[in-house]
Amino acid sequence: MGFKVLFLLGFMLLVAIGLMVDLGLVGKSQKQLSFKQALWRTLFWIAAGLLFSLMIYGFHHQLHQLHSVADYQQFKTTYLSNFILFDNIDKCQSSFAKESVINYITGYFVEYSLSIDNLFVMMLIFKSFGVDTQDQKRILVWGVIGAVLMRFLFIFIGGMLVREFHWVMYLFGVFLLYTGIKILFSGGGEETVDTDNHPVVKWVSKIFKVSKNDSQGKFFVRENGKRMVSVLFVVLIMVEVTDVLFAVDSVPAIFGITRDPYIVFFSNIFAIMGLRSLFFLLGHSMKSLSTLQYGLSLILMFIGAKMIFQRQLNAVGFHEVHSLLVLGGILLLTYISSFLFPKKSLD
Repeated sequence: MGFKVLFLLGFMLLVAIGLMVDLGLVGKSQKQLSFKQALWRTLFWIAAGLLFSLMIYGFHHQLHQLHSVADYQQFKTTYLSNFILFDNIDKCQSSFAKESVINYITGYFVEYSLSIDNLFVMMLIFKSFGVDTQDQKRILVWGVIGAVLMRFLFIFIGGMLVREFHWVMYLFGVFLLYTGIKILFSGGGEETVDTDNHPVVKWVSKIFKVSKNDSQGKFFVRENGKRMVSVLFVVLIMVEVTDVLFAVDSVPAIFGITRDPYIVFFSNIFAIMGLRSLFFLLGHSMKSLSTLQYGLSLILMFIGAKMIFQRQLNAVGFHEVHSLLVLGGILLLTYISSFLFPKKSLD
């Protein structure tokens, strides 16, 4: 087998093992991680995501099978990349590697921020339906698996559309601008979900008969000889719908940074790794990200504008490293302002 096949198989194997360990599917897992455990595990996954940039720097050109200056020229044309093209193959490789790392790190932090917001919505759903800790763990497992599958699906669809129809990038840009503005003026988000009138609840209720009784952790129950779904099943569907909505947001966001399919794929996967640990960490420190809503809105609006005015920005010398600095500044300002203006806990 070639290098690309072996590399991707090895990567997917590590991802599968990592997900199983983090989700508590192997070994003895506690019902809930302590703040210290969740913090260290979250830091571990962040470090793993950042350290993977070394693999990007050293081996990314081999994944694309770039062996000559002509190969780099073809890549630059195909993916509208901005790395500097040289006559020397070694200089081309170095320029390509640096841009790839910058795009990967930028995409990773953008996707990680969206993953955090995804978890906040999950926590809001759990609180509204009164889901206990043990059942949260079960649904969280399916929620993370759903997030991975949705990212795969939307990356594939998005990549295909971008390759075949360049104008789709402008639609993505308008969509992100609209989403960012909507988040900015959403008033800080809901404190609870309307468990009776939410559209997903109504939709599930039309298809299935929903039992209001205690399901004892089961998704399906039998009452009076009739098979029914539990409230826990409704919560699961809401979480999976949330995964779809955030996949719709996240894929245009990463394509606004790079069109390199491997960078899109790697940054999304590492942004999802360790979500269970992050879930418990956020549960212990809900006050720490009170202004995340505003940070995310600025990130989405910036990327949307960048997608629409890509050519004009390139013409004035605004490239990937500048995007990383802007997004890094937004994230830093978000975290600093969150500590200065904390909000009340959802507990």
